[in-house]
Amino acid sequence: MQATVVIPQKRNRKDQRPYDADLYKERNIIERFFNKLKQFRRVATRHDKRLVNFMGFVKLTAIAIWLR
Repeated sequence: MQATVVIPQKRNRKDQRPYDADLYKERNIIERFFNKLKQFRRVATRHDKRLVNFMGFVKLTAIAIWLR
């Protein structure tokens, strides 16, 4: 199984490896979304014990973020 390099390397590294810039942009969008999602305390601390309740609140929070 081959791994694909997604994150660019530091500029001062001697041997620069190619990376997929488009995939990195998509990954960055997803990471930013999860950081916004963690701003909501109920999601970050997972107060809900059941997965159904937790996922419902995650969806509700995602809608709230999307509507901003």
